[in-house]
Amino acid sequence: MNQARMKRVRDLVDGVLLLDKPVGLSSNDALIKAKRILNAKKAGHTGTLDPFATGLLPLCFGEATKFSQDLLEADKSYDTIVHLGQTTDTGDTEGQVLESREVNVTQAQIEAVLAQFRGPIKQVPPMYSALKRDGKPLYEYAREGITLEREARDVVIHKLEFISYEAPFLKLSVTCSKGTYIRVLGEDIGKALGCGAHLNALRRTQVGALTTERMITLEELAAHAAPLTLLSPVDALLSSFPAVQLNEALAKRFLNGQRLPLGKEPSITVPPVQGRVRVYLDDKLLGTAILAEYSILQPERLIAVSHG
Repeated sequence: MNQARMKRVRDLVDGVLLLDKPVGLSSNDALIKAKRILNAKKAGHTGTLDPFATGLLPLCFGEATKFSQDLLEADKSYDTIVHLGQTTDTGDTEGQVLESREVNVTQAQIEAVLAQFRGPIKQVPPMYSALKRDGKPLYEYAREGITLEREARDVVIHKLEFISYEAPFLKLSVTCSKGTYIRVLGEDIGKALGCGAHLNALRRTQVGALTTERMITLEELAAHAAPLTLLSPVDALLSSFPAVQLNEALAKRFLNGQRLPLGKEPSITVPPVQGRVRVYLDDKLLGTAILAEYSILQPERLIAVSHG
């Protein structure tokens, strides 16, 4: 067989890469580039960032992909610049300008409008989004000039902080629940101010408990002599869950999928909560579990035993 056509052998790589996604790159393209640099066999991301957006994009490799869903459910934080007085068909800088208006608003007016968007609100998802209708993403309909009815969804804006305003650019800091579109938030703020708006810039700064502290660029990853050392451990995704330490005998039963009555094990410290926990043998993550009534530990997602 031709050597050049032989399939590349990928490595079993486990961990989490906190990528600083650059502007202009889709989340999937960023994942493909990182996966190639690390020569990783299995990878996935934890919810997309729009191509025009930058910042924290956690990428999961190997065993970490089993827990990526947890980040999809997590709260997220952003820094954003809203361009007041101009609307686009996409709600961001990538679209065509639809309308330009004069902007004549004060900081007091802005603060009063921002107050309306804090807490539980309803949002209509944008046409330029990956949500599907009849198996087809909404953005494909939008590119064909078709606008479909979309139901408003409940989201929560935990924090909406005024940073600065130099007309027409309004800087904000936002922390929100899953499913929130910051593009729509920016457009709705512009609408409430009577001048319209679109997002000029968007940077994600936090996903769940993950922050920008260990974030690196694709260039830094590619240039590093030992790029695998830049990965955070798999349990970086689970740091908000209480930990349960098992002994060797219980760990074996846990990895076999058995429910464990921890209340009958005096040597085991049981967290005083019910719900999801992360489970260890010494410092080795075994997986996640549900700690149920009467301290029953029910295995949920398990780490493959062969992975160190």
